Amino acid sequence: MQTSTTADLSAGYTVGVDVGGTKTATILLDAAGHVVAHDRTPTRKGATSVAADAAQAVDRVLAEAGVPRAALAGVGIGVPGVVDPGPGSVANAVNLGIGGRVPLADLVAERLGDGVAVRLENDLNAAVLGAAHHLAESGEGPVDDLAFVALGTGLAAGIMLDGRLRRGPHQAAGEIGHLQYVPDGLPCKCGQAGCLERYASGSAIDALWPSRTGRPAPVELFEAAAAGDGVARRVRDEFVAAVAAAVRVLVLTCDVGRIVIGGGVSQLGEPLLRALVAELDRRAASSPFLRAADLPGRVRLAPVGVPVGAVGAALVGRGGI
Repeated sequence: MQTSTTADLSAGYTVGVDVGGTKTATILLDAAGHVVAHDRTPTRKGATSVAADAAQAVDRVLAEAGVPRAALAGVGIGVPGVVDPGPGSVANAVNLGIGGRVPLADLVAERLGDGVAVRLENDLNAAVLGAAHHLAESGEGPVDDLAFVALGTGLAAGIMLDGRLRRGPHQAAGEIGHLQYVPDGLPCKCGQAGCLERYASGSAIDALWPSRTGRPAPVELFEAAAAGDGVARRVRDEFVAAVAAAVRVLVLTCDVGRIVIGGGVSQLGEPLLRALVAELDRRAASSPFLRAADLPGRVRLAPVGVPVGAVGAALVGRGGI
Protein backbone atom coordinates (compact mmCIF):
# COMPACT_ATOMS: atom_id res chain seq x y z
CA MET A 1 0.00 0.00 0.00
CA GLN A 2 1.34 3.46 -0.86
CA THR A 3 0.76 6.26 1.59
CA SER A 4 2.11 9.76 2.00
CA THR A 5 5.87 10.07 2.48
CA THR A 6 5.38 12.91 4.96
CA ALA A 7 6.88 11.45 8.13
CA ASP A 8 5.61 12.14 11.64
CA LEU A 9 8.52 14.10 13.13
CA SER A 10 6.96 13.97 16.62
CA ALA A 11 7.59 10.22 16.72
CA GLY A 12 10.88 10.42 18.64
CA TYR A 13 14.22 8.94 17.64
CA THR A 14 14.56 6.61 14.67
CA VAL A 15 17.57 4.81 13.25
CA GLY A 16 18.26 4.48 9.54
CA VAL A 17 20.54 1.76 8.18
CA ASP A 18 21.67 2.01 4.54
CA VAL A 19 23.15 -1.36 3.57
CA GLY A 20 25.39 -1.04 0.53
CA GLY A 21 27.36 -3.65 -1.33
CA THR A 22 30.61 -2.69 0.41
CA LYS A 23 29.70 -0.31 3.27
CA THR A 24 26.81 0.17 5.67
CA ALA A 25 25.93 3.66 6.89
CA THR A 26 23.77 4.09 9.99
CA ILE A 27 22.37 7.30 11.48
CA LEU A 28 20.20 8.33 14.43
CA LEU A 29 17.54 10.89 13.57
CA ASP A 30 15.91 12.99 16.27
CA ALA A 31 12.30 14.14 16.38
CA ALA A 32 13.14 17.32 14.44
CA GLY A 33 14.70 15.34 11.61
CA HIS A 34 18.33 16.09 12.48
CA VAL A 35 21.16 13.55 12.40
CA VAL A 36 22.58 13.25 15.93
CA ALA A 37 24.82 10.17 15.58
CA HIS A 38 26.33 8.15 12.76
CA ASP A 39 28.22 4.93 12.12
CA ARG A 40 29.94 3.40 9.10
CA THR A 41 31.18 -0.18 8.79
CA PRO A 42 32.10 -2.66 6.04
CA THR A 43 29.21 -4.78 4.79
CA ARG A 44 29.40 -8.52 5.36
CA LYS A 45 27.59 -10.89 3.02
CA GLY A 46 24.65 -13.15 3.81
CA ALA A 47 21.31 -12.48 5.50
CA THR A 48 22.48 -13.57 8.94
CA SER A 49 25.52 -11.28 8.87
CA VAL A 50 23.56 -8.32 7.44
CA ALA A 51 20.92 -8.66 10.18
CA ALA A 52 23.48 -9.01 12.98
CA ASP A 53 25.55 -6.06 11.75
CA ALA A 54 22.47 -3.85 11.38
CA ALA A 55 21.35 -4.60 14.95
CA GLN A 56 24.83 -3.85 16.30
CA ALA A 57 24.97 -0.57 14.35
CA VAL A 58 21.64 0.46 15.90
CA ASP A 59 23.07 -0.08 19.37
CA ARG A 60 26.25 1.86 18.51
CA VAL A 61 24.46 5.03 17.35
CA LEU A 62 22.15 4.93 20.37
CA ALA A 63 25.18 4.64 22.65
CA GLU A 64 27.01 7.43 20.82
CA ALA A 65 24.11 9.84 21.41
CA GLY A 66 23.30 8.56 24.90
CA VAL A 67 19.77 7.70 23.85
CA PRO A 68 18.04 4.82 25.69
CA ARG A 69 16.44 2.03 23.70
CA ALA A 70 13.06 3.05 25.16
CA ALA A 71 13.21 6.34 23.23
CA LEU A 72 13.55 4.53 19.91
CA ALA A 73 10.37 4.77 17.82
CA GLY A 74 11.58 2.49 15.05
CA VAL A 75 14.33 1.33 12.74
CA GLY A 76 14.34 1.61 8.97
CA ILE A 77 16.66 -0.39 6.73
CA GLY A 78 17.40 0.32 3.09
CA VAL A 79 18.75 -2.61 1.08
CA PRO A 80 19.31 -3.32 -2.61
CA GLY A 81 17.19 -6.00 -4.21
CA VAL A 82 13.48 -6.65 -4.59
CA VAL A 83 11.91 -5.50 -1.34
CA ASP A 84 8.36 -6.19 -0.19
CA PRO A 85 7.87 -3.54 2.53
CA GLY A 86 4.73 -5.17 3.96
CA PRO A 87 6.35 -8.27 5.47
CA GLY A 88 9.80 -6.64 5.40
CA SER A 89 11.38 -9.18 3.07
CA VAL A 90 14.03 -8.94 0.37
CA ALA A 91 15.06 -11.15 -2.54
CA ASN A 92 17.69 -11.01 -5.28
CA ALA A 93 20.06 -8.77 -3.33
CA VAL A 94 22.97 -10.42 -5.10
CA ASN A 95 25.59 -7.92 -3.88
CA LEU A 96 24.66 -8.92 -0.32
CA GLY A 97 24.74 -12.63 -0.99
CA ILE A 98 20.95 -12.89 -0.68
CA GLY A 99 19.14 -14.86 -3.38
CA GLY A 100 15.78 -16.25 -2.27
CA ARG A 101 13.30 -14.22 -0.26
CA VAL A 102 14.49 -13.46 3.28
CA PRO A 103 12.43 -11.85 6.14
CA LEU A 104 15.23 -9.40 6.93
CA ALA A 105 13.15 -7.01 9.06
CA ASP A 106 12.14 -9.89 11.36
CA LEU A 107 15.76 -11.08 11.61
CA VAL A 108 16.89 -7.64 12.77
CA ALA A 109 13.92 -7.20 15.13
CA GLU A 110 14.71 -10.54 16.80
CA ARG A 111 18.23 -9.37 17.53
CA LEU A 112 17.11 -5.98 18.88
CA GLY A 113 14.30 -7.33 21.04
CA ASP A 114 12.26 -4.98 23.26
CA GLY A 115 9.51 -4.89 20.62
CA VAL A 116 11.44 -2.44 18.40
CA ALA A 117 9.60 -1.94 15.10
CA VAL A 118 11.84 -2.63 12.09
CA ARG A 119 10.78 -1.65 8.58
CA LEU A 120 12.46 -2.53 5.29
CA GLU A 121 12.64 -0.56 2.03
CA ASN A 122 14.56 -0.71 -1.22
CA ASP A 123 17.73 1.37 -0.90
CA LEU A 124 16.89 3.74 -3.77
CA ASN A 125 13.39 4.33 -2.44
CA ALA A 126 14.99 5.22 0.88
CA ALA A 127 17.46 7.50 -0.91
CA VAL A 128 14.75 9.45 -2.71
CA LEU A 129 13.04 10.04 0.65
CA GLY A 130 16.33 11.26 2.11
CA ALA A 131 16.96 13.50 -0.91
CA ALA A 132 13.49 15.06 -0.60
CA HIS A 133 14.11 15.66 3.11
CA HIS A 134 17.45 17.36 2.33
CA LEU A 135 15.99 19.58 -0.41
CA ALA A 136 13.24 20.73 1.93
CA GLU A 137 15.78 21.40 4.70
CA SER A 138 18.01 23.35 2.32
CA GLY A 139 15.23 25.77 1.36
CA GLU A 140 13.94 24.36 -1.94
CA GLY A 141 10.58 23.77 -0.30
CA PRO A 142 8.53 20.55 -0.36
CA VAL A 143 9.44 18.39 -3.35
CA ASP A 144 6.64 15.97 -4.20
CA ASP A 145 7.90 14.80 -7.61
CA LEU A 146 11.49 13.65 -7.43
CA ALA A 147 13.86 10.97 -8.72
CA PHE A 148 17.13 9.84 -7.17
CA VAL A 149 19.44 8.35 -9.78
CA ALA A 150 22.25 6.12 -8.52
CA LEU A 151 25.29 6.04 -10.79
CA GLY A 152 27.23 3.20 -9.25
CA THR A 153 28.05 -0.34 -10.30
CA GLY A 154 24.71 -0.28 -12.09
CA LEU A 155 22.04 2.32 -12.85
CA ALA A 156 18.63 2.64 -11.21
CA ALA A 157 16.33 5.27 -9.74
CA GLY A 158 14.07 5.79 -6.77
CA ILE A 159 10.93 7.69 -7.75
CA MET A 160 8.53 9.83 -5.74
CA LEU A 161 5.32 11.06 -7.39
CA ASP A 162 2.79 13.33 -5.70
CA GLY A 163 4.64 12.81 -2.43
CA ARG A 164 4.39 9.01 -2.59
CA LEU A 165 6.95 6.38 -3.39
CA ARG A 166 6.34 4.69 -6.71
CA ARG A 167 7.22 1.03 -6.24
CA GLY A 168 5.00 -0.66 -8.82
CA PRO A 169 3.03 -3.90 -8.50
CA HIS A 170 6.19 -5.96 -9.01
CA GLN A 171 8.56 -3.57 -7.18
CA ALA A 172 10.20 -2.75 -10.54
CA ALA A 173 9.64 1.01 -10.77
CA GLY A 174 12.85 2.91 -11.46
CA GLU A 175 14.77 0.06 -13.10
CA ILE A 176 15.79 2.39 -15.92
CA GLY A 177 19.20 0.74 -16.22
CA HIS A 178 17.60 -2.13 -18.09
CA LEU A 179 15.95 -0.06 -20.78
CA GLN A 180 17.52 -0.81 -24.15
CA TYR A 181 19.79 2.08 -25.12
CA VAL A 182 21.87 0.58 -27.96
CA PRO A 183 20.12 -1.99 -30.17
CA ASP A 184 22.17 -5.20 -30.22
CA GLY A 185 24.68 -3.50 -27.93
CA LEU A 186 26.76 -4.80 -25.06
CA PRO A 187 25.39 -7.89 -23.26
CA CYS A 188 23.87 -7.24 -19.84
CA LYS A 189 23.72 -9.58 -16.84
CA CYS A 190 19.91 -9.22 -16.94
CA GLY A 191 19.87 -11.26 -20.16
CA GLN A 192 19.25 -8.38 -22.55
CA ALA A 193 21.69 -6.49 -24.76
CA GLY A 194 22.40 -2.78 -25.01
CA CYS A 195 20.96 -1.87 -21.58
CA LEU A 196 21.43 1.71 -20.47
CA GLU A 197 23.48 0.76 -17.41
CA ARG A 198 26.15 -0.76 -19.69
CA TYR A 199 26.82 2.83 -20.83
CA ALA A 200 25.77 5.03 -17.87
CA SER A 201 27.36 3.56 -14.73
CA GLY A 202 30.61 3.34 -12.84
CA SER A 203 31.22 -0.14 -14.23
CA ALA A 204 30.78 1.22 -17.77
CA ILE A 205 33.59 3.70 -17.12
CA ASP A 206 35.77 1.03 -15.48
CA ALA A 207 35.44 -1.15 -18.58
CA LEU A 208 36.52 1.57 -21.00
CA TRP A 209 38.93 3.55 -18.80
CA PRO A 210 40.48 1.34 -16.10
CA SER A 211 42.23 3.24 -13.31
CA ARG A 212 45.91 3.84 -13.98
CA THR A 213 46.86 5.21 -10.55
CA GLY A 214 44.52 3.51 -8.10
CA ARG A 215 42.26 6.55 -7.88
CA PRO A 216 38.61 6.22 -8.94
CA ALA A 217 38.39 5.65 -12.69
CA PRO A 218 35.73 8.38 -13.22
CA VAL A 219 38.06 10.98 -11.66
CA GLU A 220 40.97 9.91 -13.85
CA LEU A 221 38.74 9.88 -16.94
CA PHE A 222 37.36 13.39 -16.44
CA GLU A 223 40.80 14.79 -15.62
CA ALA A 224 42.32 13.23 -18.75
CA ALA A 225 39.45 14.53 -20.87
CA ALA A 226 39.89 18.04 -19.45
CA ALA A 227 43.62 17.80 -20.24
CA GLY A 228 42.85 17.12 -23.90
CA ASP A 229 43.20 13.33 -24.18
CA GLY A 230 41.12 12.43 -27.25
CA VAL A 231 40.22 8.91 -26.15
CA ALA A 232 39.22 10.16 -22.69
CA ARG A 233 37.01 12.83 -24.24
CA ARG A 234 35.22 10.24 -26.35
CA VAL A 235 34.64 7.91 -23.39
CA ARG A 236 33.51 10.79 -21.15
CA ASP A 237 31.14 12.19 -23.78
CA GLU A 238 29.56 8.79 -24.46
CA PHE A 239 29.07 8.24 -20.73
CA VAL A 240 27.53 11.69 -20.21
CA ALA A 241 25.23 11.20 -23.21
CA ALA A 242 23.94 7.97 -21.66
CA VAL A 243 23.34 9.67 -18.29
CA ALA A 244 21.47 12.43 -20.12
CA ALA A 245 19.30 9.75 -21.73
CA ALA A 246 18.41 8.49 -18.25
CA VAL A 247 17.42 12.02 -17.24
CA ARG A 248 15.22 12.38 -20.31
CA VAL A 249 13.50 9.06 -19.64
CA LEU A 250 12.59 10.09 -16.09
CA VAL A 251 11.36 13.56 -17.06
CA LEU A 252 9.45 12.52 -20.16
CA THR A 253 7.74 9.55 -18.47
CA CYS A 254 7.14 10.88 -14.95
CA ASP A 255 7.72 14.65 -15.23
CA VAL A 256 9.65 14.68 -11.96
CA GLY A 257 10.43 18.20 -10.82
CA ARG A 258 13.92 17.34 -9.54
CA ILE A 259 16.45 14.68 -10.41
CA VAL A 260 19.17 14.13 -7.81
CA ILE A 261 22.27 12.37 -9.14
CA GLY A 262 23.90 10.16 -6.53
CA GLY A 263 25.95 6.99 -6.32
CA GLY A 264 29.72 6.64 -6.46
CA VAL A 265 30.19 8.47 -9.78
CA SER A 266 28.40 11.55 -8.41
CA GLN A 267 31.47 12.17 -6.24
CA LEU A 268 32.97 13.74 -9.36
CA GLY A 269 30.95 16.77 -8.32
CA GLU A 270 30.80 19.88 -10.48
CA PRO A 271 32.69 18.44 -13.49
CA LEU A 272 29.96 15.82 -13.85
CA LEU A 273 27.15 18.32 -13.37
CA ARG A 274 28.64 20.78 -15.89
CA ALA A 275 29.11 18.05 -18.50
CA LEU A 276 25.58 16.72 -17.96
CA VAL A 277 23.97 20.16 -18.16
CA ALA A 278 25.96 20.93 -21.34
CA GLU A 279 24.76 17.69 -22.95
CA LEU A 280 21.14 18.37 -21.99
CA ASP A 281 21.44 21.90 -23.39
CA ARG A 282 22.96 20.54 -26.60
CA ARG A 283 20.08 18.13 -27.09
CA ALA A 284 17.53 20.88 -26.39
CA ALA A 285 19.11 23.30 -28.88
CA SER A 286 17.28 21.67 -31.80
CA SER A 287 14.10 20.81 -29.90
CA PRO A 288 11.67 23.49 -28.65
CA PHE A 289 9.87 20.68 -26.81
CA LEU A 290 12.96 19.76 -24.77
CA ARG A 291 13.82 23.42 -24.19
CA ALA A 292 10.38 24.03 -22.72
CA ALA A 293 10.82 21.04 -20.40
CA ASP A 294 13.96 22.62 -18.88
CA LEU A 295 15.77 19.39 -18.09
CA PRO A 296 19.02 21.12 -17.05
CA GLY A 297 17.17 23.14 -14.43
CA ARG A 298 15.84 19.99 -12.77
CA VAL A 299 19.19 18.27 -12.16
CA ARG A 300 20.99 18.36 -8.81
CA LEU A 301 23.95 16.49 -7.37
CA ALA A 302 23.48 14.51 -4.19
CA PRO A 303 24.79 16.61 -1.28
CA VAL A 304 28.37 15.83 -0.29
CA GLY A 305 28.68 14.36 3.18
CA VAL A 306 24.92 13.85 3.66
CA PRO A 307 23.96 10.16 3.96
CA VAL A 308 20.65 10.54 2.13
CA GLY A 309 20.11 6.77 1.98
CA ALA A 310 20.45 6.37 5.75
CA VAL A 311 18.33 9.48 6.41
CA GLY A 312 15.62 8.13 4.14
CA ALA A 313 15.80 4.77 5.89
CA ALA A 314 15.31 6.53 9.23
CA LEU A 315 12.20 8.21 7.80
CA VAL A 316 11.01 4.75 6.74
CA GLY A 317 11.54 3.72 10.36
CA ARG A 318 8.95 6.30 11.46
CA GLY A 319 6.26 4.41 9.56
CA GLY A 320 3.44 5.81 7.45
CA ILE A 321 5.43 5.59 4.19
